[in-house]
Amino acid sequence: MKTLVNRVAQFAVLFSALAAGTLYADTGHDSMTFGVKVRIGGRYDNVRMCVATPAGVKGGMAADISAFAEFPAGKGASIHVDMPVMRPILFAAAFRMLQFEPTVALKFSDRSNNAVGWVAGPSLGVSLHYGPDYMSEGSGPGRTESFFALGPSIGAYAGLDFRRPGETFNFQLGLSPYVTPLFGVNDPRTHRGVVIGGLVDALFRFARQ
Repeated sequence: MKTLVNRVAQFAVLFSALAAGTLYADTGHDSMTFGVKVRIGGRYDNVRMCVATPAGVKGGMAADISAFAEFPAGKGASIHVDMPVMRPILFAAAFRMLQFEPTVALKFSDRSNNAVGWVAGPSLGVSLHYGPDYMSEGSGPGRTESFFALGPSIGAYAGLDFRRPGETFNFQLGLSPYVTPLFGVNDPRTHRGVVIGGLVDALFRFARQ
């Protein structure tokens, strides 16, 4: 488990460095926006154990807190890089599990001067899992064997941007539906299935001048 966590941490650093380095060349470091995203919703999940529901229940509540950076890409478009923080740390410490799902989204926004504008676009990420399946109890003899699984996460974002021209802080509120096929890796039971879910996202955004 320790080796797996180390590899995932290395992947996270590489993922963020490559994304930031690629965007830096075109947009400039000083024009980025960064902040914190609070996420809550639900999902259907016929692969992984949900810590908020009993054994045998396929899915349940979903929540996370993540850090993000956003880089303008011209003509009302931006690249949004999201790195989950709360769920990977909480699951590792409290449940001996790993769930890590970084994403990159291409966002388009209206170019009006209205105080409230729209934002929408597709997202793509990767889901990494290490832990028991949905038939498992949280602990004790009813906990099933842990396994490693991964898969692509395909989704979208649509929301409202509450603009504050000339200020360093603004707020967004949006919805993020997604679908994630998962496949067991070196897994004797060959787990595979799909996660279908949606999140309400509250974004606290700070512009770097």
